[in-house]
Amino acid sequence: MRRTGTTRRHALIASGAVAAAGVLGACTADDEGGTASASAAERSARAETALRRRSAATSATLLAKYDEVLAVHPSLAHRLAPLRAAGAAHVAALAPPGTSPSPSGPATAGVPTAPEPPARAAVPPGGPAAPVGTVPADPGVAVAELAAAARRTADAHAAVLLTAPPEYARLLASVAAAAAAHAYLLTSEGTPS
Repeated sequence: MRRTGTTRRHALIASGAVAAAGVLGACTADDEGGTASASAAERSARAETALRRRSAATSATLLAKYDEVLAVHPSLAHRLAPLRAAGAAHVAALAPPGTSPSPSGPATAGVPTAPEPPARAAVPPGGPAAPVGTVPADPGVAVAELAAAARRTADAHAAVLLTAPPEYARLLASVAAAAAAHAYLLTSEGTPS
C-alpha cells in the first residue's frame, strides 16, 4: 500500500524544483535588470561625455578670445598670459577622459581649438576703438570684452551644475569660480597701458 501525503523524498524533490525555478527566475530577472542597468549606465556615460565636450568647448571659446586679444595686443601678455594658461588648463580638465592635448595647441582632441588670430589693422590716430577682426583696437575695450567673455563662461558652467554628475559638478563649480575670478581680475586692474 502506498502512502498518501508528503514523503521526505517528495518534499526534497519539490523544494529542489522550487529552488531551481527561483534561481532561474532570479537569473532572468537579473539579466533583464542588468541589461537595463547597463543600458542606463551607457546613456548616463554618453550624457556625461556630451556635457564634458560642451563644457570644454565653452572654455575653449574663452581661450580663443584670450589668443585673439594677445595677437592684437601683445603688450598685454604680462597681464593675460597667466589667465590664458589657466584657461588652457580648464579646457584640458573639462574634456572627456581619454582625450589628449592636440599637437596644435592646448585644447583637447574632440574639442574646438582656438581659431587663428585676426590680422592687426591700422587705426587712425585719435580714432575710436575700431574693431580689429573681432578684437577692438583699444586695449582697455579689448580687456573689458575679455572680462565679459569670462563672465559668460562662468555663467555657462554654473548653469549646468545641477545636471552634471556629482564629481564633474564639483569640477565645473571650480572652473566657473575661476572664470568669475578672471572676470574680476580683468576689470579690477584698471585700463592697460
